[in-house]
Amino acid sequence: MSGFTIRRAVAGDEELVLSLLRELAVYEKIEERFKLTLEALTRDFLRPAPLCFCELAHVDSKPIGVMTWYRVYSSFIAARGIFLEDLYVKPEQRGQGYGRDLLAHLAKQAVSDGARFIEWQVLDWNKPSIDFYERLGATPLKGWLSYRLGGDALGDLAQT
Repeated sequence: MSGFTIRRAVAGDEELVLSLLRELAVYEKIEERFKLTLEALTRDFLRPAPLCFCELAHVDSKPIGVMTWYRVYSSFIAARGIFLEDLYVKPEQRGQGYGRDLLAHLAKQAVSDGARFIEWQVLDWNKPSIDFYERLGATPLKGWLSYRLGGDALGDLAQT
């Protein structure tokens, strides 16, 4: 993996990050839900105290992947953690260990932060990713379903 690097996204990377995350949305077959804009990306990822962090993977200065994440806290286990929002390696670069290297990079960040876990979601049809995660030793959270309250339902509840 000569020439492989991971670095934090910085001002000037906005178009690249947006492009890579859009590719991920297309791969996941949820492009219609992709709403990230350059303005939102700058506001949330590139501010002095980011709400969401972004790491870019390159091989010989060519961008090949992206990872976004943020810090979380689990009150039940009284522990800090990291939620991995997005992990994407371009299809032509898969199978070479770059995804594992991105996750190892995040694991080092977690340990450095005193975090005790990293969590993420994977689409139930995405067998290649599920197999990859399980090879790393990750396990699904049995008995838990992900829910999201948003849009009109969020506004309606807020008005009660």
